[in-house]
Amino acid sequence: MKTLTSRGEDYLRTVYEIVKAKGYARIKDISKALGVKPPTVVEMMKRLQEQGLVAYEKYGGITLTPRGEEIAKALKRRHEVFKRFLELILVPDDIATRDAHILEHQLDPKTVLQFTRFVEFITLAMETGRPKFVEKWIEEFKKYCEKHDRL
Repeated sequence: MKTLTSRGEDYLRTVYEIVKAKGYARIKDISKALGVKPPTVVEMMKRLQEQGLVAYEKYGGITLTPRGEEIAKALKRRHEVFKRFLELILVPDDIATRDAHILEHQLDPKTVLQFTRFVEFITLAMETGRPKFVEKWIEEFKKYCEKHDRL
């Protein structure tokens, strides 16, 4: 079986997001979301179907297979972890979204795991107020960035 390319991952995650919102995806939905032409989407859907990741019928809706959904959930989670990390270090939202996309395809799985653990640790600390040093660290980092933005 072929391995999933980064482009294939993008399509799979996009299908997942559209299916979660609408119950199914159409070629035009995916085309619009990814900014590509419909024939390009059709070709990728055929490839993803061959890999057993989507159920695709010409002129019909597209859904994920159980295996496709499992992989897509993991891809979405990975993307969210990188986006959240970039937000924590005060990267503007539009840049964080774009850069999270780059990071999610370039790093070793062990590095991804450590990013995930770090983001979970920081997020949990901020939600529960424990340990307190995390909130203080975030505040001090914001002040540091503000100070250096004025320079």
